[in-house]
Amino acid sequence: MKLILPLMMLALATGAGTAQAADKAAHPPLPAGECIDTTQINEWHIVDARTAIVRTGPKRYLVELRHDCPRLGMVPAGLMFRPNRSNAINNRGRICGETGETVRSRQQPPCAIDSVSRIDKQRFDELSAKAKRHGSGAEQPTTLPAH
Repeated sequence: MKLILPLMMLALATGAGTAQAADKAAHPPLPAGECIDTTQINEWHIVDARTAIVRTGPKRYLVELRHDCPRLGMVPAGLMFRPNRSNAINNRGRICGETGETVRSRQQPPCAIDSVSRIDKQRFDELSAKAKRHGSGAEQPTTLPAH
């Protein structure tokens, strides 16, 4: 009987770790060369409280947020991406969908990015037609934020 409780606790802890690992495996970060180069953003759209899309030239991205961010992109319009410490140093501030990356606007505190994936033009156009707010890349900071 004394052995059952510790084994049950171990099984629960292992199961939770496996679920978290499976969730991260479902949304692996993009390779460094495929990440969002925030200095090249041409346009962005807020589709809903947890979804944004971004275009950098011919590349299009779907950015999914971990939690609702209802004021993202509100007037004054703008999206400001913040890389995690590693990408700020090693990957010129690119956004890849890794832990620690955030996006914010002047009216919205930082929102954790859950995943970033490439999408095609057709999907981008479908989502942008549903977007609540949009803007150009002109609002992006020209220097990396201090950590």
